[in-house]
This record gives sequence, C-alpha cells and structure tokens, in this order.
Amino acid sequence: MADWVTISSLATAGGTLVLALATFASVRSANRAARVAEQALMTNLRPLLTTSRMDDPGEKVGFADDHYLRIPGGGGGADVTDDAIYLAIALRNAGSGLALLHGWVFHPERNFSPDHPSPEEFRRLTRDLYIAPGDLGYWQGAFRDANDPQFAVARAAIEERRAISIDILYGDQEGGQRMISRFGLTPRGDGNWMAAAGRHWNVDRSDPR
Repeated sequence: MADWVTISSLATAGGTLVLALATFASVRSANRAARVAEQALMTNLRPLLTTSRMDDPGEKVGFADDHYLRIPGGGGGADVTDDAIYLAIALRNAGSGLALLHGWVFHPERNFSPDHPSPEEFRRLTRDLYIAPGDLGYWQGAFRDANDPQFAVARAAIEERRAISIDILYGDQEGGQRMISRFGLTPRGDGNWMAAAGRHWNVDRSDPR
C-alpha cells in the first residue's frame, strides 16, 4: 500500500527544490543584467583626456592673479615670473562622459615610467575644471610658493627649455571612474610647447593592460 504521506512530502520537497533553483537562476540572471546595465551606464559617464589637435582653436587661460597664457591647439604653455610659475595644456575629452579635473603632478623631465603617483600625491586644483564629452578645454596649474621644493626645479626646467611631463588626475561628474593621464610638453622653436599624451591609468577599476 502506497505511503501517501511520504509521497506527498517528497513531492512538496521536489517542488520546493525546483522553485529554489528557478529563483536562483532568476536572481542570477537579474544580477547579470544589472551588472551589464551598470557597466553601460558607467561607460556613458567615462571621460578620457587627450591633447587637442593642432588645427583646433587655441585657448586663453586666465589665472587668479590676472596672469594669462595663450596656448595653441595641440600645445601647452609655461611662463616664469618672479612670483609664480604658470603652466597650461590644451585638452580634448575623447571619452563619452564629462571630465572633472582634480589635480596634477609635475615632472621636470620626460617621464616614461610605467608607474604613476598615488592620488594622494596630486596637487589639488584651486578651482573645478570641466571638459564636456567631445569638447575642448584645458588644464592649468601654478607654483606660487618660492619655498616649495619644486618651485626652483620647475623654474630651471622651463627656463632651460627642457622637456617636462604633467600627470593629471580626473574623473566623472559623480566623483568616480578616476583616471590619471600623463602628458609631455616639448619646447618648440617659436617659444610655444608641443603637448602629447603618453599614458593613461585607471584608478578605480582594473587596468586594461
């Protein structure tokens, strides 16, 4: 004679197991879809800075003390006075998201190192600089403290017309997806500086290399 109680319990357990497996598959699929959607959203917010093209319009960059630099497309500028050292680079945002510039590090030579400074080492910009996707803009920085160890180093490099490098830290408008891009400035015969993008590093996600 069939044990209907046992059969009923086994059927219930089987149904519960099937339901659990279906729920697990559904949750897993939903999580995968959420990750894909999040990745697509982040891609739409991702900036990538490079130099502007040489045929792009130049930039007039103003500083807080009413000092100005005129920099050509695809170039940069460097100026030394008794009180300050002024630097600027003409940029283009080749990414799909708004770029918010955070800070910078100066190198008094061509820097080909595969490593980058930590975000804590970057000098914070005194004002927010934004560059829209596909649009032109610029980075600017200045040394104003003669007691800063890099003040004399930067002055010597610029006055001697040596090639220099600038690391720029930036991210999206939400404060995430931070990147570091390294730019080189090479002196030209006409007194201007040619700019070139060297390396790009991801800070908040895995590096593609």
